Amino acid sequence: MLVSSLGMLQKARKEGYAIPAFNAENMEMVQGIIAAAVKCNSPVIIQTTMPTVKYISPELMTAMVKAEAGKTPLSIALHLDHCDDISSIKTAIDAGYTSVMFDGSKLPLSENIDLTKKVINMAGPLGITVEAELGTIGGKEDNVSSQIQYTKTEDAVFFSDKTSVDILAVAIGTAHGFYKGEPILDFERLREISDKIGIPLVLHGGSGVPDEKIKKAISLGISKVNFATELRAAATFGVREILADKDIIDPKKYMGKARENVTNLCTKKIKLCGSYGKGEIK
Repeated sequence: MLVSSLGMLQKARKEGYAIPAFNAENMEMVQGIIAAAVKCNSPVIIQTTMPTVKYISPELMTAMVKAEAGKTPLSIALHLDHCDDISSIKTAIDAGYTSVMFDGSKLPLSENIDLTKKVINMAGPLGITVEAELGTIGGKEDNVSSQIQYTKTEDAVFFSDKTSVDILAVAIGTAHGFYKGEPILDFERLREISDKIGIPLVLHGGSGVPDEKIKKAISLGISKVNFATELRAAATFGVREILADKDIIDPKKYMGKARENVTNLCTKKIKLCGSYGKGEIK
């Protein structure tokens, strides 16, 4: 069933595991993610970026997720990721998204606070979870490159106090896309932030981070781990594998393989995050 993400994230923080958040680009990826959730009896978050909803529309994405989530009593949330436009957030909310992220990380702190509060005032009364970000995740996201700017503990405390945001993405050394070397994560910074603000924290750029570092980040307060690049690669490699046979022209065959690859990868990430068997079955 389609639900808000806040309850599952608060439970994850309390019990010391994380909810994996998987980016979906099409129907097969939605199906593959939910198949893994059912296989593992795990809550999951399905999320999209703005380029994806511009390609597929938030209404169509919501319809697909609702249709598939409605087949299971597991808790499944639909999240709009990395959006810096309030009107687009409203469109997603109107379409049926249950979680949204206002990304004001590139703005001055005061402006980030003001705009995040506007989103909270719009989404909160509807029971929709709001995520914000402080600091800057490195790498390339939606064709925009950025350097890592670590989240300052004092800024996180001030931001949380002023906004009462539901969940917060923090920059501790991860980046979007595949890493060229092993990422160096600032776990002490994460520990300090987690201890001082006490809300679910989000780790962006989970693809390619070594498993032991993901587990350590979860132990220090990360309650949501985002995976995008690895899912895209898994789906694409599945299509390429089937299309190596030039006689195959049926999209169901190659997209079916993409779906299978996504399910297999999501199953591994669910186990890594510790949400295996944590399904909130009513």
